[in-house]
Amino acid sequence: MSSMLTHAIRNLPASSAWAARVFARSLSCSSPLQAAAQPKSKKTLAKSGTKNIVVVDGVRIPFLQSGTSYADLMPHDLARAALQGLLNRTSVPKDAVDYIVYGTVIQEVKTSNVAREAALGAGFSDKTPAHTVTMACISSNQAMTTGVGMIAAGQCDVVVAGGVELMSDVPIRHSRKMRKTMLTLNRAKTLGQKLSLISKIRPDYFAPELPAVAEFSTSETMGHSADRLAAAFAISRLEQDEYALRSHTLAKKAQDGGLLLDVVPFKVPGKDTVTKDNGIRPSSLEQMGKLKPAFVKPYGTVTAANSSFLTDGASAVLLMSEEKALAMGYKPKAYLSPTYATSKVLEKAGLTMADIDVFEFHEAFAGQILANLKAMDSDWFAQNYMGKKSKVGVPPMEKFNNWGGSLSLGHPFAATGCRLVITAAHRLRKEGGQYGLVAACAAGGQGHAMLVELYPQ
Repeated sequence: MSSMLTHAIRNLPASSAWAARVFARSLSCSSPLQAAAQPKSKKTLAKSGTKNIVVVDGVRIPFLQSGTSYADLMPHDLARAALQGLLNRTSVPKDAVDYIVYGTVIQEVKTSNVAREAALGAGFSDKTPAHTVTMACISSNQAMTTGVGMIAAGQCDVVVAGGVELMSDVPIRHSRKMRKTMLTLNRAKTLGQKLSLISKIRPDYFAPELPAVAEFSTSETMGHSADRLAAAFAISRLEQDEYALRSHTLAKKAQDGGLLLDVVPFKVPGKDTVTKDNGIRPSSLEQMGKLKPAFVKPYGTVTAANSSFLTDGASAVLLMSEEKALAMGYKPKAYLSPTYATSKVLEKAGLTMADIDVFEFHEAFAGQILANLKAMDSDWFAQNYMGKKSKVGVPPMEKFNNWGGSLSLGHPFAATGCRLVITAAHRLRKEGGQYGLVAACAAGGQGHAMLVELYPQ
């Protein structure tokens, strides 16, 4: 998404008044929770004569900075904890679950189908199928979309979808030369053949291949893309720092106020029980301004303070057909309607930005968020790169990520999508809204959007 917008916006006409309006909204730290809006009377996503899909509930274990309490675990341990938390929260019988879909980005080779390993570990039957999907930072979005499709097609009535990421222990490979030598050595039959192969090993063979948060096709890291994107949209370092501070401030307020209801405690084996996210760190613009650029040096504007941090975590949501949920005695939280772009999902539902009460957007980088807001508020961008006659419109910041976002809560790549959806559902109930819009970007110039509608109480 970052690279796509960077190329697209090079000739974007400037408008200082328009830009000031966008950023004034972006930097607001006010919270709308004091006076919840009344539900609006509008059309509904629910349709008669078809299978309506609902979110029954969702949970996540605390999102932690990599290298902390989850450092000695494996990805399936985190996913298993999220599944067990969902089972405890909903009391859904394990044998009622028809299918399990999980997302992950950086796979542990021992548990490549982490959905299956986590499901078995959580006590699900070996007769309950499970598979794993990957789509960069929207992997759990895709897991939910897969579940919605299965239910809509009549294949399933109950699907658990989720995502997991463990950045504390990523796979580090031998160099390709060393791997080739070792595999050949394994096939060598005589001592002479083995010694001959060993004698060909050179010092550079021992250089490891370290994983990078980069696109294979361009070799560009997400941070570099974000820096180029911020530059293309003329977003300053100060504006990015101010937005990041907003995220941390709102997340801290939500955490202290007990609003992060999706978080379930996790007893880490051999350690204490983890009960809350540990990356929320409200600072000051002065302190944030002291940090050096993290990617484009020395003139870049993306720093550790205005970027999401490497995070360990897992999430899970329970999806059902509305008919099944009601038959089992559940009171769903929301209707769910997924697609692949904000403009598409609004157009499909016959809604506009003005109809949306809650916005939950993924914050990979402050520059990425602010650049996307500018693009959404540009007729020129809509006409030239979206095939639309007019702009989508910019979300009002008093409705935007009011309980913090990925910059502050953390971003386990494949687990963030579920957090966005369940947070939107909780905010709709708390704030008295009807529609929530969830959106996220992903490597490769991809994006995903979902409409979440509060289930009638």
